Amino acid sequence: MRISTLFYTLRQGIKNIGRNKLFSLASIATIGACLFLFGIFYAVLMNFQNLVKSTQEDIHITVFYEEGTSDHRMNEIGTMISRRTEVSRVEFITADEAWDEFRIALGEHAALYGDDNPLKDSMNHKAYLSDVSTQHTLITYLQSIPEIRKINRSNILADVLAGVNSLVAYATVGIIGILLLVSIFLISNTVTIGISVRREEINIMKYIGATDFFVRSPFVIEGILIGIIGAITPLVLVYFLYETVVGFVIRDFTAVASIFNFLPVELLFQTLVPVSFAMGAGIGLIGSVTTVRKHLRV
Repeated sequence: MRISTLFYTLRQGIKNIGRNKLFSLASIATIGACLFLFGIFYAVLMNFQNLVKSTQEDIHITVFYEEGTSDHRMNEIGTMISRRTEVSRVEFITADEAWDEFRIALGEHAALYGDDNPLKDSMNHKAYLSDVSTQHTLITYLQSIPEIRKINRSNILADVLAGVNSLVAYATVGIIGILLLVSIFLISNTVTIGISVRREEINIMKYIGATDFFVRSPFVIEGILIGIIGAITPLVLVYFLYETVVGFVIRDFTAVASIFNFLPVELLFQTLVPVSFAMGAGIGLIGSVTTVRKHLRV
């Protein structure tokens, strides 16, 4: 494409937006609303996943062994567990370490046991999960090892974390999907009106030998520009809204801030900015291309 043709296409695309101000603004507003909600859900989802990740770092399965299991065999099993993809790390707890932990929990009542260790057969391995949703898979594997007599697990917490994480993800995909369809529909209407307004001009252009690409390009550019413009405002709004809300929570709800480590806005926007622009341009491209093919028979 020649430079002059490129600039002509861009100018015509911009003029098309101006000719159909009402529908263009409606399309931009709808895309903006879609990407604004996407940004909000993305920020919530990323922070929730960060919370799940930090919480699941403390979720572990405790494996107790049958009486008489040798230290060598326990070490072998510990190595086998550590190699599992479901496990992030494994710790071996000796009988003395288990008693030390329990003694702290007992407080002054620990003196009743004197120098005896009631947990002398409580050597165990703690397997920390890399993903809470894989807990059941790991337990099934551990139950197949004969030397393991007991497995302590965190069923409720693990299931809740995995379930809520999936629910948030599905809700986000569903809402964004609906808004994307609405955006594509509005852009399609905008481009259709532009074709109707310029139909006589298009016929003249075809009569004097204009190519299909030359005729169609301004409408595709129009859709892409609408999508890109629609991506700018929500990014600005999400940025300042996120900064404001996080600052408010940290300042006025110190208890929440102490247990909830918010992701920095810069980290979120490293992904959110390119994805939002790609989504905006993609929505515009899909809406305009499908409309041009349907209504512009050239």
